[in-house]
Amino acid sequence: MFRRTAFAVLAAAAALALAGCGDDTPAASSPSSSSSALSGTVNVFAAASLTGTFTQLGKDFEAAHPGVKVTFNFAGSSALAKQINSGAPADVFASAAPKNMDDVKDKGASTNFVKNTLEIAVPKGNPGKVTGIKDFADKNKKIAICAAQVPCGAAAAKVFAAVGITAQPDSLEQDVKAALTKVSLGEVDAALVYKTDVLSAKDKVEGIEFPESSKAVNEYPIATLTKAPNPDGAKAFVDYVLSDKGKAVLTAAGFDAP
Repeated sequence: MFRRTAFAVLAAAAALALAGCGDDTPAASSPSSSSSALSGTVNVFAAASLTGTFTQLGKDFEAAHPGVKVTFNFAGSSALAKQINSGAPADVFASAAPKNMDDVKDKGASTNFVKNTLEIAVPKGNPGKVTGIKDFADKNKKIAICAAQVPCGAAAAKVFAAVGITAQPDSLEQDVKAALTKVSLGEVDAALVYKTDVLSAKDKVEGIEFPESSKAVNEYPIATLTKAPNPDGAKAFVDYVLSDKGKAVLTAAGFDAP
């Protein structure tokens, strides 16, 4: 009788111990606990041509992660790369060209997430009577392009070389949004920008496609920074940009898949 009672007590104790172990395992691997761990601010340095889409993605990301704040620094990719190399506190860098990403020293592995194509932007009604890319060599027309070190400027140079013309710009801009502004204000007859910029301007400008644009298609890479102040937030934001939700926002704005 004593042996049967002792065995029953030991069996019950073992069962309780196993039950206790089973309770601990789900809590340690709960996906909700890892998601709620995100906090603080995510500093994103992004090419000027990503202003509209990344602003939207930032709002969506914040909604998905309450308590996290996304701040943006939009500018020409070359300027952003210099800022990061000078110690600016960036968590994520999204460039409009691989070259500017390569210039950044302290970065993780980058991923090309979209492509963009050049398009001619003219003021409403096309008062300068611009018909194609060869008009950029016409000294009688007021022209704006991006500076050579900026991705849209480097792409423009490839197009001009492919067409065999020497551009005659009246204005060299430090990012594509500045070039677009010149057009929307009627300060130039035309500017060479991205098709996504023409779409984002809506009824403020008109776009003229040209076949030679295929000679210079820009691929956009994105990466976290190895010295990111918020590495967890940085990784989560990049993952969000690369997700189906992120792709949907970018595609709707006119970006192409890489």
